[in-house]
Parts: sequence; C-alpha cells; structure tokens
Amino acid sequence: MDLSRKKRLTSKELKALRRSSRREFLKTAAGMGGGLIAGGFLVRAVAARPYPVQDEPEKMAFSLIVVDFNKCTGCRTCETVCASFNTKATVNGKELAGLGNPAHSNIRVYGYNPDVDIPVTCLMCEDAPCIEACPVEPDPRTKHRALYREGRLPVLHNDPDRCIRCGACAEACSTQRVGAIIPDRETRPQRMCTLCSGDPQCVKYCPNGALSHVVEGMPGQHYGISREAAAKALIELWYGKE
Repeated sequence: MDLSRKKRLTSKELKALRRSSRREFLKTAAGMGGGLIAGGFLVRAVAARPYPVQDEPEKMAFSLIVVDFNKCTGCRTCETVCASFNTKATVNGKELAGLGNPAHSNIRVYGYNPDVDIPVTCLMCEDAPCIEACPVEPDPRTKHRALYREGRLPVLHNDPDRCIRCGACAEACSTQRVGAIIPDRETRPQRMCTLCSGDPQCVKYCPNGALSHVVEGMPGQHYGISREAAAKALIELWYGKE
C-alpha cells in the first residue's frame, strides 16, 4: 500500500470527526478507502513480513487475512463463522457446520473502552517467531518442530504427539507480533488460523468489509503492531487524547 496516495487528515477534520458519532466516523472512513493515517502509522493493514509470493506451484503460496480497523464494529460475526467452519458437528454420521461458539474461533475480537474493537488473527509471518521459539528438536525425517508449516498455505500446524504444552509459541507471538496464538497448557496451542482451506469464512461473511483475503502480495509498507497499540491509536483518533 502506497502511503503517499492516502489522505492525511488535517487538525480541523479530526476535530470534526471526533464530534460526530462513531458510526458516522466509520462511514466517513469507508468512503476514504479505509486507510487513515494516525499516530504515525497506517491504521489499516496489519501484517508482519507476510509469507512471500511463490511462483512454483509446489511451493507455499502467499496468503493472509488483512484487517481494516477503521471498519470493524465489533459485531463478532467473524468469530461465529470461523468457529462454525473449523469446529464441525457430527449428526447421524454426517459432518455438518458447527454451532459457531466464539470460544472455538481462530480470529478474536478484543474490545476496548472507549469503544474500539480490534480483530486479531495469525499474520502468516515469513520469519515465524512462534516456530523458532518451539523448544522441541526438529524431527530428523520431516525437519519439523512441534509447531511447523507444510503444504500450499502458510498456516501453522501443531503435532499433538510432540508438543510439550510449554506455551513458548504463544509467548513469542504475544511479545513479537499480535498475540494470535492462545496457550492452552492442558491441550495444545490454540487459535491458529487455517485460512479455511483457502476460502476464509470470516472474510466472506464480514458485513462491513473489515477483513480482506490477500493472495497476490502486498506492495508498500505494512506494520505488525500489537492490539494495544492499534487500540490506542484509534482511541486517540476517534475520541481525542485524555
């Protein structure tokens, strides 16, 4: 994304937007293309060194979900459809869509006060600090740690037979990226995006267009920032500093 092509708000425009309702602000942001400059960074795409484009079909493809914070209203539709697709239900021997319990979702929406909602999902980082943090020695045959990547999509996989439930991957994601992985020491790492086999349901059903599935590379500068930093910037932008 070319920052030079995005509109920067003047002080007068910011004051006018702060006086308006949040809904009106969201409409204005959407009309501007969903990319506002705030606090020195672009409050839109959250990606940290996404997996590079691969020309060879047998190699891993570029694919990730990009969040536009300006458009998220906190409806949590993404959580419901993610959980429904990735946690199936079996009825009379048939596999059906699950109930959509947000507790099983791989994307999570965090709410802040004043009213700001920050969706968090895996950034598909090229350097994958979560994998690097895994203390399990690579398997001599597969070269995989307990957390690894394989296949066409750059999604994370966990080997439950080798995972020691230490939480190192979640800690690395939390301190170096956005905290997408949730540790569950009784079972294994949770909330690792599957990209729904290449057709992300959260993107498909988001009613406000706050989520995008990027598959052909992202030009320009993007930022992997914590949810706290994103919330702070939006609170200052929408409500003004305390």
